[in-house]
Formats: sequence, structure tokens, C-alpha cells
Amino acid sequence: MPTSRQGSIHLFRFAGVDVFLHWSWFLVALFEINARAGKYSSIVWNVLEYLALFLIVLIHEYGHALACRQVGGRANQIVLWPLGGVAYVDPPPRPGATLWSIAAGPLVNVALVPVLLVLLTISQALGWAQTSPDVYKLVLAVTIINVSLLIFNMLPIYPLDGGQIVRSLLWFALGRARSLMLATLIGFVGVAGLILLAFRIGSAWFGVLSVFILLNCWGGLKQSMALLRLARLPHHGGFACPWCKAAPPRGNLWTCGQCRTMFDIFETHGVCPYCSAEFPATPCLHCGRLHPMSEWMAAAGMVAKT
Repeated sequence: MPTSRQGSIHLFRFAGVDVFLHWSWFLVALFEINARAGKYSSIVWNVLEYLALFLIVLIHEYGHALACRQVGGRANQIVLWPLGGVAYVDPPPRPGATLWSIAAGPLVNVALVPVLLVLLTISQALGWAQTSPDVYKLVLAVTIINVSLLIFNMLPIYPLDGGQIVRSLLWFALGRARSLMLATLIGFVGVAGLILLAFRIGSAWFGVLSVFILLNCWGGLKQSMALLRLARLPHHGGFACPWCKAAPPRGNLWTCGQCRTMFDIFETHGVCPYCSAEFPATPCLHCGRLHPMSEWMAAAGMVAKT
């Protein structure tokens, strides 16, 4: 998946979310539009079809972003690129919050299905296929695009929405790390099928998409293994991450930014024991967020009360 903002153009900001478009989108759009030039009477309709795809992907990603905010998470950026879109969402580390943040994207496509089917039915009843064939073809194409994106996204292959929904459901029973590991293992089986399908139909584009999914699946597996290692370590009492509520592990796991020495930042309350450098905020190894030491201690008190 594309790195945040890297190689991307800022398009606009709406509802507190910055939307970026990756430069490669223009190249692929030019190729796709020219490749289907004979579908309509004018290439303008091909452009409109591709813009419709752009719009469907965009509102899908907005579904993720707005749902994440609804559960108290952070979501302020969307990047669109040739293989789809990415909403950079950071929901609270709870299975229910994560599930809603992920499921809201496909639900946007579900909501569009009856709208587009009604429009398609009306176009058939009015005889647009004969009187306005380009309009009819466009409505039909947009309907197929929306349904195809919905079906593909709901495949239980991590990191597709379907795979992340499976992970969120498993999280209720298995916990954060094990659910991610099992979801990625299921994803490897699914992505193997996608790669075989790419060879079978001879689609280089589908093969590229499968490789990107494979790389992200591998990244998810490594993250799950790191979370499992952290879970096995002894943990500090009296501290808890204000965001994910995880207790910090014991050990020399933090690196001093000045002398580059590893030390236990909670043992020294945010001060390097080798060079005396002070750290106003401490990163959580579970979720990556920075918090002052006082907030770590206050959060532990709140967790203890609950």
C-alpha cells in the first residue's frame, strides 16, 4: 500500500479529512481510458466511467474514516491510487471499534447497490439502451463496478476489508495478537488463490494487485508475532498506555535518542541512565503512541478502578 503522502498530490480537505491522489493514478487512468476507447461513442464517456470508479472508491474510504471517528479514533487522511484507496484510520484498540471502522467501508457499497439498481431499472424502462446507449452503458458499468468492488473487498483475505473483518471478529475470542496472526494465515491461503487466478486469466494487473496484498499480509504476520513477543514479557505495574490500555513490558526495549543506548524507560521514569537525557513523552510498544509519563501512571489508576 502507498506510504502516507509519498508521491501524492493533495486534492482537497473535506470533513476534516485530507484527500491525496497518487501520481501513478494518472498514468493508469490514461491507459485504462484508451484501452476501452471503443466501448462508447466518445472517449468522454470512458473518462466519466473512470471518474465514477474514483468517486465510488472515495466514498468507500470516507465510510472507513467517518466510522473510525465515530468510535473515538483518528482518521484524517485518504490516499487514492491505481489499486484502490487507503483510509489511514487509527481506531481505539478494541475489537468492536475496529470492526465498525472496517465494516463501514463495504456498507457504503451495499447502500449504493439498491440506488444503482433502481437507476438501472429506470433506464431500462425508459428505453435508454436504444435512445441513449452511452448513458445506459455508463449506468450499467457503474453498477457492475460497485458490485465488483464490494465482492472483491469482502474476500476474507488480509488486508482486504473482508480479511480485517474476520480479524476483528476473531479478536473477541482470541485477543489482538492471535486474531491478527490467524487472519494473516487465512490471508496467505487466499492470496495464493489470487495469484493462481492471475496466471490463469493472464492478467498482469491482477498479479500486481496480488503481490501488494501478499506483502501487506506478510507485514500483518510480522506485526502479530511482535505483539505476541511483547505479551510474553513481564510487564510494569503502575503504568498503562492511555490509548490502548496495555501495560508496558519490562526490559531494555527503548533506545535513547542521544547516546543510542537501550534502557528501560519506565524503570528510570523517562530519563536515560547513561547520558541523563530526559524524554517528555514515552512511546507505547503496542500501539506506537507517545504519552507523558504522568499520563501512563494516571491511566494505570483508571484501569485498576475498572
